[in-house]
Amino acid sequence: MQGKRTRSFQDLAAGKVSAPEPRYSVTGHTTPQESVNSEADAKRSNLLASLMSQYLARDVPAIQRQIVGHVEYTLARTRYNFDDFGAYQATALSVRDRLIESWNDTQQFFTERDVKRVYYLSLEFLMGRYLTNALMNVGINTQFAEALQGIGYDMERVADQERDPGLGNGGLGRLAACFMDSLATLNYPAWGYGIRYKYGMFFQKLDPEGHQLEMPDYWLTHGNPWEIERLDVTYPIRFYGHVESTGEGFKWVGGEVVRAVAYDSPIPGYDTYNTLNLRLWSAQPAKEFDLGSFSRGDYYGAVATKEESEKISSVLYPNDSTDGGKELRLKQQFFFVSATLQDALRRFLKHDRPLTELPTKVAVQLNDTHPTIGIVELMRLLMDVHGLGWTASWETVRKVFSYTNHTVLPEALEKWSVGLMEKLLPRHMQIIFEINRRHLATIASKYPGDGGKLQRMSIIEDGYPKMVRMANLAVVGSHTVNGVAAIHSGLVATRLFPDFAAEGYRIVNMTNGVTPRRWVQQANPALSDIISRWIETDEWVSNFELARGLESYVNNADLQREFTDAKKANKERLAAVIKSTCGIEVSADALFDIQIKRIHEYKRQLLNILGVIARYNSLKRMSPEERAKQVPRVVIFGGKAAAAYTQAKHIIRLINGVGKVVNNDADIGDLLKVVYMANYCVSLAEVIIPANDISEHISTAGMEASGTSNMKFVMNGGLIIGTMDGANIEIREETEKDGEEHMFVFGLLTPDVDGAREALKFGEQKVQDGRLEEAISQISANKFCGPETSGPIASALQPYNDYYLVTRDFASYMDAQDRVDASYKDQTEWVKKCILSVARMGKFSSDRTIREYAEKIWDIEQTPFTPGSISYKDPASAKENGK
Repeated sequence: MQGKRTRSFQDLAAGKVSAPEPRYSVTGHTTPQESVNSEADAKRSNLLASLMSQYLARDVPAIQRQIVGHVEYTLARTRYNFDDFGAYQATALSVRDRLIESWNDTQQFFTERDVKRVYYLSLEFLMGRYLTNALMNVGINTQFAEALQGIGYDMERVADQERDPGLGNGGLGRLAACFMDSLATLNYPAWGYGIRYKYGMFFQKLDPEGHQLEMPDYWLTHGNPWEIERLDVTYPIRFYGHVESTGEGFKWVGGEVVRAVAYDSPIPGYDTYNTLNLRLWSAQPAKEFDLGSFSRGDYYGAVATKEESEKISSVLYPNDSTDGGKELRLKQQFFFVSATLQDALRRFLKHDRPLTELPTKVAVQLNDTHPTIGIVELMRLLMDVHGLGWTASWETVRKVFSYTNHTVLPEALEKWSVGLMEKLLPRHMQIIFEINRRHLATIASKYPGDGGKLQRMSIIEDGYPKMVRMANLAVVGSHTVNGVAAIHSGLVATRLFPDFAAEGYRIVNMTNGVTPRRWVQQANPALSDIISRWIETDEWVSNFELARGLESYVNNADLQREFTDAKKANKERLAAVIKSTCGIEVSADALFDIQIKRIHEYKRQLLNILGVIARYNSLKRMSPEERAKQVPRVVIFGGKAAAAYTQAKHIIRLINGVGKVVNNDADIGDLLKVVYMANYCVSLAEVIIPANDISEHISTAGMEASGTSNMKFVMNGGLIIGTMDGANIEIREETEKDGEEHMFVFGLLTPDVDGAREALKFGEQKVQDGRLEEAISQISANKFCGPETSGPIASALQPYNDYYLVTRDFASYMDAQDRVDASYKDQTEWVKKCILSVARMGKFSSDRTIREYAEKIWDIEQTPFTPGSISYKDPASAKENGK
C-alpha cells in the first residue's frame, strides 16, 4: 500500500466508508471586477460542480439500476433481447462511468498541481481484457458479481464476452500495458500514447495440416465500450510536400494532410483514486468527401482520400517486405508521434512560460525505435512552428527524450532509406542531416582522421541506398538510453553502442517487470488466496516483496498441499480449454511444459520440438515397464509467426506435424502429448500461465533482451528451463539464494557464442549426438511434414547454417530436461522450489521498474489524488482537463 493513500476505493468496497466522499470542493469564481455575465457563468459552474460532486453509488441495487439503465437507454435494448453480450456491454459501460469520474478528477488534480508528466510512446499496448482488471483494481468486483447474479447473469460468462483489443503482438506491448498499470497504481502523472488499430496483427488459425493461416483481426466488430471518442481533440499530420524558406527559417508545405483523432481509455490504478489515460490516435481524412468527384461520376475518387488516410491506423505492423509496406510503416510512426507531441505542447502552453522549460514538465519515453522520429518532429515544431533557434531547440529536445532499447539483433534496429524519408518527410530529412553534421563535427574534432569511428557513430549509413539509422538517432537525441535486463544493458553498451558509451552517452539498466495485479491476482485467484492467507495480508498485490513471507512456511505440509491443489485446478482448467479448442485430451496429472511467445528462430522453438522428437523416439524404444517409470508430459506451444517470416511458419508446421504423430500413437498414450494453441493472446495467457509446471525460455545466449513471460510463469508457481540470457539470469540470482537448483540451466554462455558459430561454420567442431541425428533424419524423411517444410528445417540445422546454435546446445538441453524429470518425481521438493520461487519474485514487479524509471530517468513525483483535493476554481481549466 502507498503511505499517502487515504480511504480508497478498496475501503469503500470493504464497507470501511459508509458513503462516497465529495469528489472536490466547490468554490466561487466571482471577483469584484467580474461582469454580470461572468457572475452568471460562475453560478452555472458552481451548480454543475455541486451536481457532479458525489461519486456513483457502489451498493448492489444501485449497480443493478445502472446496468439495466445502460441496457435500455444506451444500448436501446429491451429485457427480451438482453443476452450475455448485452450484459457485458452494459456492465462495461457502468464500470467505465466510475472510471471516468476518477479519470476526470485525476487529470484536473494534475492540472491544478502543474505536475511534470511522462508520456509513454509505444506502437503496441497489449492491454488484454478490461472488465475484470478494472473491477479488481477499483475494488468493486464483488458488488458487480452479486448485481449480475441477482438479475440472472454469471460474471465469468459475461466477462468472457469481451474481445482482446488488437493493439499489440508480444512482449513490447505487454510491457507497455504493465507499465501503465504500475504508473496508475503508484500515482505517477503519465499518459500512454499509441495507435488505435482497426485490425490487430492478424487472427491466427491452423489449417488441417498445421500451417499458420492469417485472418483479419477486426477486434472492433462490436465496438469498444471502454474508449471515449474525442472528436474535439484532433491534429493535422502532413506527409510529402516540400520545404520553403521563409527568410527567417523554413516551412513545410504542400503534400497531403490527414487528421489524428483521439480515443481515450481510462487506466485505473489499484487501491487508489488515480486513473490515468491511454490516448490512441485514429487516422481520418482532412477532407471527408470529395463532392466534386462524386458529381462527375467518379464515385471511387470521391472516397479515395478517405480510404488512403484510414490505412494509416488500419493494421498493426503492415508487411514491410514491399516499398509500399515500408512507406506505410513510416507513416504510422510519424503519424502517432506528431499527434502526441502536438498534444503535449498544447497542454504545456496552457501556462505562460518559455518552451525551453518544456523538460521541467514533459518527459517522453520512446518504447523501442518506432517513435524515434519524434525527436526530429519536436525539433521541427520548436523551430518552424514556435520560432525557437537550433541550439535552444536541440538542448530542449535532448532533455525531453529517453529511449528504451529492446534488442541486440542488428536486423531489428530500424533503418529507413534516405530516399523514402526525403519523399515522405522532406523537412525531417533536412533536420536529420543537420543533426548528423553537427554530431559528426564534434566527434571529428576529438578523433581527427578516425573515419571508422565516424562511420560507426553516424546517423546516416553509407551504401546504396543510404539509410537513416533510427537507433543512432535515438541515442544522439536522448538524455538516457536503457536496456531491459542486466546482461542486455551491458550488451547495449558494449556491442550495440560502444562508441557512444565511450563518449559519455548515458546507458543504464532498467530490468523489466510485470504487474502482479493482472498476472497473479486476476489470472490465478487460487494462488492469490493462498498468498494472502499465509502471509495474512493482501497488500502483496501492490508490494510483491511481501510475498517473501511464504518462505517461512515452505516446509509446512498444509501450504504444500494447498499449493499443489491450486496448481492441479489450474491445469484442469487449461486441459478443458485444450479439449474444447484443439480437440486433444490431456491429463492434468502430467507435467505441463510450456513455451508461448512470438515464433522466431532465436527463441528456438525448433530446439524444443527436436527435444520432443527425441523424447518420443526414446519412449518408443522402451518396454512397458520402463515407460511406467517415466514422467508424463504435455508440451504446449503458442505464438504467432510474422506473415512474411517463412522459416518461423515452417517451425509451426513442424510442431503440428510432430503433434499429429505423437498424439495418435497408442503406444505412447498420455506419456507425451504435443499441443499448439492457436491465436495466442493475453486472455489465453491468463489461462495457460497459471497451469505451468515448467516453462521454456531457451533463446540463444545474448539474443533475448529480457523477456517478461519468464517472470509471469515463475510468479505463478512454475520453474524455468532456460539459457543464461535476458532476465533469466536475474531470476536465477533471486530464486536460487539457498543454493538449490530452481532453474534448469543449459547451453552456451554469451561470451562463447561467437566462437561456437565460427567452429560450426568452418567444420572445426561437429555435433555428434545420435538422438539429434535421428530426429533430423526423420524430419528429412518427411515423417512429420512435407518436403516444402522439412527441407528448409533440415537445411537450417546444417552446421554451416546453424546461426542460432540449435545443434550445439541440443545435448545440454536434453541433459537439463533429464534433470527436470528427476526433480519432478520428488513432488515434495518440487513444490517447495515452486513456493520459494514465487516468494522471491518481488524484484520483477513492474512497480519496482517504474519507481526506478521515475527516479533515475523521468524525474517525476507520485501525485496521489484524494477526494476534496481539487477545487475547479478556473472554469476554463476545468474545461481543458479532459483533453
